[in-house]
Amino acid sequence: MPDPTPHPPGPPATTAEGAPGRRAAGVRERARAELTREIVAAARRQLGEVGAAALSLRAVAREIGMVSSAVYRYVASRDELLTLLITQAYDALGAAAEEAEAAVPREDLLARWLATCTAVRSWALAHPHEHALIFGSPVPGYAAPQTTIVPAARVPRLLIGLLVEGVRRGRIDPAALPALGTEVVAALGPVRGDVPLEVPDELLARGILAWTLLVGAVSFELFGHTHNVVDDDAHLREAFFTDQVRRAADLVGLTGT
Repeated sequence: MPDPTPHPPGPPATTAEGAPGRRAAGVRERARAELTREIVAAARRQLGEVGAAALSLRAVAREIGMVSSAVYRYVASRDELLTLLITQAYDALGAAAEEAEAAVPREDLLARWLATCTAVRSWALAHPHEHALIFGSPVPGYAAPQTTIVPAARVPRLLIGLLVEGVRRGRIDPAALPALGTEVVAALGPVRGDVPLEVPDELLARGILAWTLLVGAVSFELFGHTHNVVDDDAHLREAFFTDQVRRAADLVGLTGT
């Protein structure tokens, strides 16, 4: 016999996608992510027009047709926007270098070094404003947070990894390098704990110098400092760059496969 007692309506039926509230939250999250991407893309375009120091959330809001108060619901400040741009730039650079390095046979350490360095240059030439953001002049009033450290270390870690492999395979002999002074060793303190012990101080110092040479070579070319110094022909410029990073490889002992 049917139960005559009235019952309150049950909860809405759920599906494999989850409860309605969860689906609504997912829609909101996707919309938020899409708007955040639009804001960052507009800010990236502004980098090329006004530079990082003049980046403005109000100007970004005008470009994408939003009021500035609405933009602040997605990006809390100009500094947060800069951090997003910097993190994405480092990650894009790191991904390009890692992809290029991974395509080279594992046994050829020198070729892997050259592929990594060439990828850094190619990425910078294709993204000059992002390169300027992460390797150019500091933005007044902005201090990069700790969250940028891991993305910023992707390419240096790739190069350090090649040094570790070189030592382990007997391709690099750290004992043949001149000893460092005590003050130089002390200066390496902040990075020492992040580098495997296979790379002793003498090799680590040379690795830092090689990284400095790489960034400097790319920046000099990108910012026009090699004009009237190196021929403007693209093929000759690439050949000159390859020679530079090969010499940097010699500096750390990667003289062959």
